[in-house]
Amino acid sequence: MTEVAGQRFRLYNALDLETVMARMARQTLMLLDPEQPTVVVGVLRRGAPLADRLVAAIAALSPGFRVDRLDLKVKRYSDDLRLLHPETRLDAPEAGSPSVRDRQVLVIDDVLYQGYSLFRVLEFLRAEGASTIRSAVLADRCVARVPVIADVIGVRLQIAPGDVVECSVPPYEAEFAVDVLRPD
Repeated sequence: MTEVAGQRFRLYNALDLETVMARMARQTLMLLDPEQPTVVVGVLRRGAPLADRLVAAIAALSPGFRVDRLDLKVKRYSDDLRLLHPETRLDAPEAGSPSVRDRQVLVIDDVLYQGYSLFRVLEFLRAEGASTIRSAVLADRCVARVPVIADVIGVRLQIAPGDVVECSVPPYEAEFAVDVLRPD
């Protein structure tokens, strides 16, 4: 993550988040039809390893439930929420990636902030022919500016507007955690 000066507060440690991920897996299983082909989409960067964790937790609860995995690169903000692109950028998946056409899709991201990135992903997946699209986020800041809500939410955080939610997710960071950064 980009190092920003300020006060950091640990809200959830790895043990807390394992409990959160297990609950998210149970909720996800209730949403998805086990008879339908499923694609789990991780929003790069941290949504991809979160998707892997969630798929593993689902497999532990329902060993016969099979999914394909796909990652999408979507970017609007830097880690410290500086605007990088005026419009949310989405890079199309690599050739040979699993198709979402006529399949149920679960999109996973780390933080639902203003909703622009998730909205862009949902638009893309609908245009690609996904039959059903669901979403899951580890943390929802509860301040979306576009009409997007996640179907599965790990934790809801109502924090000061200037504060930043930082999800630390291996392999990008050493430990699995959710912190709030109050910049100087």
